[in-house]
Amino acid sequence: MSALPAWLTDNALSADLETLLAPERDGSLEQLAAEAQAITLRRFGRIVSLYAPLYLSNFCSSGCVYCGFASDRKAPRRRLEFDEIEKELAAMKALGINDALLLTGERTSVAEFDYLRRAVEIAARVMPRVAVEAFPMTVAEYRTLAECGCTGITIYQETYDRNNYSELHRWGPKQDFLERLETPERALQGGIRSVGVGALLGLSEPVGEALALARHVRHLCRTWWKAGVSVSFPRIRPQEGGYQPAYTVDDRFLARMIFAFRIAMPDIDLVLSTRESPNFRDGMAGLGITRMSIASRTTVGGYLDTETQGASQFEVSDDRSAEAFCQALRTKEIEPVFKNWDPAYNGPVTQEVST
Repeated sequence: MSALPAWLTDNALSADLETLLAPERDGSLEQLAAEAQAITLRRFGRIVSLYAPLYLSNFCSSGCVYCGFASDRKAPRRRLEFDEIEKELAAMKALGINDALLLTGERTSVAEFDYLRRAVEIAARVMPRVAVEAFPMTVAEYRTLAECGCTGITIYQETYDRNNYSELHRWGPKQDFLERLETPERALQGGIRSVGVGALLGLSEPVGEALALARHVRHLCRTWWKAGVSVSFPRIRPQEGGYQPAYTVDDRFLARMIFAFRIAMPDIDLVLSTRESPNFRDGMAGLGITRMSIASRTTVGGYLDTETQGASQFEVSDDRSAEAFCQALRTKEIEPVFKNWDPAYNGPVTQEVST
């Protein structure tokens, strides 16, 4: 078994976060919230940027015990054909969405790199911002996606506990812990401008996961200082297969984790998806979270046909319409932003700096 990279065990990269997450600070959650809110307002203002996922395919070659797309699930499989992708994107644009995250399962012959590349090309014609959440790729493949208009990737390590990782990933290419861990850097080396990382909370002991995630983020920020790095906080949701998480991550801990990351890392985007309930999402907006998904469909072809049958990756908790969610933000005097960047491409991020 190959050795872990030094940064993953460097406690200095997460010492401040460990202090913020200490159990004895439970009584000071409101104080943490106030500090996180002040930092968020100062650094980001009263805005939350919005995006939506587009599931291209639910075919998968891996056997993750916690995922509705795992290759042993019996639900129907499908992928969007290219004309269907265009129609789905048009439906998303009609909702006001200008930021799309294209998703697939792990690499298969049905949804391989050339298919994803073509999907990016189609999306980049109509969406000012296009990112992908798919299988790990080579530097050359990421370079091709960047040239086609992909500006970012999201890839969760799922768990940073290497032993637990092996048990959770029963077969398939996703079994390779280090290959997945190194994926964000390959993407940045290939010219992708931003990466999103996270741990799937509930798979392993949550404080340890938070600290390992912080080390990962700091390593990326120090090594690829021109790149954008964001952090997501997904919790296990009900899914095809019925996996029950080994660890409970309650709302109070998740809130404390979000506040701690905002205080310790004031300049990075913190992301919260529709996995979370409306009440929790509304509460976190402006208190640390600066980016959210809206009107999410986790089945393939869900924007045109909301009754689409097929495997979903997980159950959505916040199923409000885009209009209803935006109104909830405005009630809190937070402006929902569908597009707040210049789409002009300024060249790839390729400069690497040693720590």
